[in-house]
This record gives sequence, C-alpha cells and structure tokens, in this order.
Amino acid sequence: MGRFMKILLLCASLAAASVSAQTRDIGGQGELLDRITVVVNDGVVLQSQVDQQVTTITHRLRDQGTPLPPPSVLRQQITERLVIQEVQMQRAQKLGLKVADEALNNALREVAKQNKIDFSDLPDALAKEDINYAEYREQVRREMTLSMLRQRDVYAHIYVSPRELDQFLTKQSADKTGRAEYNVSHILIALPEAASPGQLDQVEKRTEEIYSRAQHGEDFGQLAVANSQAQTALERGQLGWRKGSELPSFMADVVSHMKPGEISRPVRTPSGFHIIRLNESRSDTDALLVSQIHGRHILLKTNELQDDETIRGRLQIIRDRIASGADDFTAIAKAISEDTGSATEGGDLGWTSDGAFVPEFQQQLETLNENELSQPFHTQYGWHIAQLLGKRTQDMSTDERRRKAFEQIRASKVDEETELWLRRLRDEAFVDIRT
Repeated sequence: MGRFMKILLLCASLAAASVSAQTRDIGGQGELLDRITVVVNDGVVLQSQVDQQVTTITHRLRDQGTPLPPPSVLRQQITERLVIQEVQMQRAQKLGLKVADEALNNALREVAKQNKIDFSDLPDALAKEDINYAEYREQVRREMTLSMLRQRDVYAHIYVSPRELDQFLTKQSADKTGRAEYNVSHILIALPEAASPGQLDQVEKRTEEIYSRAQHGEDFGQLAVANSQAQTALERGQLGWRKGSELPSFMADVVSHMKPGEISRPVRTPSGFHIIRLNESRSDTDALLVSQIHGRHILLKTNELQDDETIRGRLQIIRDRIASGADDFTAIAKAISEDTGSATEGGDLGWTSDGAFVPEFQQQLETLNENELSQPFHTQYGWHIAQLLGKRTQDMSTDERRRKAFEQIRASKVDEETELWLRRLRDEAFVDIRT
C-alpha cells in the first residue's frame, strides 16, 4: 500500500492496518457484493476486509523478500487478527472511547509531515497510491482508538513497586547490559487458559517442531507469519530495536547470552511458548546522558479583537524593545504572558530535556544562540517569542533515573500483559467463523 501504510504500521506496534467495515448491498442482478466471514458478538468481519488485508500483507511480505505461507494459512492469520481487532473495537465502543477529529487531524498532519508534503495535499498523495482518503482517515481513527483502549486496559494496570525500582537501579549500576539494545524477532505458540495435560503436550510438540525447522534454516519470518499467535506475526515476528531493560524479563535474560543470528530454545511463559531470534545487538553506553535546554518565553493568543497578524506585530514590538534593552523580559512576561504556568516565573521554563516541547517550539530554541531572542513564531498554543538561556548535557538526576527506570520496567511487562489481555478478550467473545 505504499509509504503511508508503512508509517502507520510503525506507529501502531500491536494494531495492524485494516479498512473499516462497510455495509454492502445486493446488485441489480442479485449478485452478492460482499458477505460475512465471521460473526463476532454483535459485529462482523466481512470478506472484503479479509481480501484487502490479504492483498496488502501479501505485497508487503513480497517486498520484504519473505516466502509466503500457503494462502489458507495466511488467510487464517489475517482473519484471526481482524477478529481480535473487532473484539477490541467493540470494547472501546462500550467504554465510550472516541478519537476527536482534532486529534485525528493532528495524527494525519504528522503523516503528511513525515512524507514532506502539506496536510492539504495528503488526499491527492494517497489517491496516487490507490488509497481512499475517507477510508484512510477511519483506519487511522481505528488504530488510535485501539491505542487508547490498550492504555486504559493494559498500561494503566501495570504496577511497578518501589522495591522493583530499587532493585532495577541497583542492577543497572552494577551491570550495563541493561543498556544494550537488541533487534529481536519471536514466535509465540499460545497456551489456552487452564490448559489440560493433553493440550500442553500438543502445544509443546508443535513448538519443538517449529523450533527444529528454524534451527535447520527455514526463514524465521516466514515461520512467524504462518505459525505465531503474537500480534507481531504478520510483521515477520519482529519486535524491532529495544533496550534490554525494555524487553520482557524472560526475553532479556535469553538474548543477553545470544549472538546475532542465534535462535533460542522455546521459553514457556503464562501466555505460551516463545521462540526468540536475536537479529542484531549494539551497545548504548551513553544512554544515561541527557541533552537539556534552558529557555523562557512570552505567549500571546488571538481573540475576537486581535487576529494573528495583530498579535504577531505586537510581539515583534515587544521583542525589539527587549533586544534593545528598553524593556525587561522577566517583567514583560509576568505582566502579559498568557502561559499561566511560566508567567509567574518571568516566562522561565527551567531546564528541560529534548522533546519536552512541541516540535515548532523545540526547533526555535535549538536554532538560537545563548541569550538570543527569537522572532515571533506560531505554535498550536498561540504566538511566542523565546530566548535561549543555555544548553547542557548531563547525567540524569535521581528523579529522572527513577522515572526512566519506571518506564523501562513497565515497557518490559507490556508485551506479555497485552498478549494475555487479548487472549482473554478473544476467549470471552462469541466467534462464529463461516466458511
């Protein structure tokens, strides 16, 4: 589907691209234009959805040089993914989760920006790749909705205890391997909840067979596409680059003793059996060094009486007076800045790490020399003038180390918790697959 689809796949690590279900009717000759492939609770998966995903993923796998599994296997994998997505969307609707048009437009602006085109040109650019803009918008909205749902149901319930934090920081100080980065792929053969001894034996035998095939040189990506029950199956099982501390603990323990190209023995977890391949690794010795900037600003917003041009002109006069020494930045910021968070501090934003501000503001500060004033510029918050007070690179503070450690521990739990959560949703749903 082209470069736009690739961007979306990168942004949604657990949600694949899919077109929204559309109502079909009967043609004038009585020909059925679409049919129901799966009934999922009160919803459906249509044949047209499966067909489009087969086409999309087949093209992508061919572009990647991945040998295709048998058509029936690929169709089964895609159908199962669409079923799980439908179950998630039904839960999101039940909870009232909605993506506002403004948030959706911001996401699409980012897609346009990454492709170096104007937002207004996005529909035409998509049309050149045979992508319907209206369907594309709903596809992005769907992915954002699923992301909101996972934040609510998975991320918000992952608990990191103070003891875990302390142990993590102690281990990190003594052992730098947690800072190494690994490019990992994996295959998950899921276990049913409360699996019987017979089911366990069957899954173990299947896992050993797949492991043996991988060891004997079969393409790991192809094996993942055909057999993995992880949400990354149709991405050739690739997790991408992760810090060791951000991988699930069972995976981190395995890959830290592997060489690139090696495949692990199957590892059992509550979600099933995992076969892990280490693709590449690299050190990250400067991971704890943080670039910071110290800036201050004055913010003015448009209103019914003052439009963009009026506000920009007003800020230009203020900027020139401060630059000439006629006015004091701190005093002016306290008096007129509409950023309530920084106005009382004379517009001072303190020392902040890279990426703390919206891109337009960050770029303005980064282009300034120390103590230089910017020209008036616009962001989503209004019109600004900013001054760079300093730049530095320093080791993380204790609070920053703990915050980073919390994020890494939580990230290491997300994959496993997400797989278990999805399996529960799937098991609780009524699913009727129609041949």
